[in-house]
Amino acid sequence: MKKSTFLHLRIPFSFFLSPVFFFATAIVSGYNAENFWLVFIILHFLLYPASNGYNSYFDKDEGSIGGLKHPPKVTRELFYASWAMDVLAIGLGWSISWQFAVMLLVYGLVSKAYSHPSIRLKKMPIIGWLAAGIFQGYFTFLMVCLAFSGPEVITELKVQYAGILSTLLLFGSYPMTQVYQHDEDARRGDRTISLILGVLGTFHFTALFFSVSVLLFAFFFQLYYDTQVVFLFILALSPILLFFLVWYMQVRKDPNNADYRRTMWLNFISGACLNIFFIWLIAK
Repeated sequence: MKKSTFLHLRIPFSFFLSPVFFFATAIVSGYNAENFWLVFIILHFLLYPASNGYNSYFDKDEGSIGGLKHPPKVTRELFYASWAMDVLAIGLGWSISWQFAVMLLVYGLVSKAYSHPSIRLKKMPIIGWLAAGIFQGYFTFLMVCLAFSGPEVITELKVQYAGILSTLLLFGSYPMTQVYQHDEDARRGDRTISLILGVLGTFHFTALFFSVSVLLFAFFFQLYYDTQVVFLFILALSPILLFFLVWYMQVRKDPNNADYRRTMWLNFISGACLNIFFIWLIAK
């Protein structure tokens, strides 16, 4: 595998999506160490990197992208590697259940529709935003629950509520991942939701969804756990809120501060804080 292919898979970027996996693991029962690691590897080392690589192949970005500040030129190998990883993910998923394998297939096809020039959901600001939030959040959450506890678990009210919460968080955070790419997206003709909102509009939009999702998360944890869990959840979010507010004030002074470095720091802090909390909830 060429170095450029490996870099464009952006495997470390999967860390930013891992809170959905850990939240689902905390909610359901029935998993063991073997299927825990198998599902984790399928998602974070195969499915997500395959999606990243396929997206990079058709975008051919020259500026910074998520998890890759200086992307090298893509080659045809990246296209084939992305498909191969999708096929391997589905094959391994079949060993868990055929339903899980089908969900992996659906996720892979939607991620390709997001990037492929014949459909390119990325050019459709609302549909692209909905697709990313629903499939990286709600759909993936249900996929993990199904893998651990069987298809019947996804009809449970608690699981449905938690899955919706996962998507609400992503609805807010996803536009922030695009806030530094406005110039390149505009040149390519991609009308992302962040581009439509503008830099400050993206911050306001994210703040709104973050506030609503935190309130609904607090209600969820009070309903199914206790006040201690609510308090620790809000405490876990405090570093994210602090960084966001400081960054927002910097952007108000100079929109150029909405850059790659700060975006990646927000992603890292968000992923780390949420993962710590959800892993604690698993161990509780």
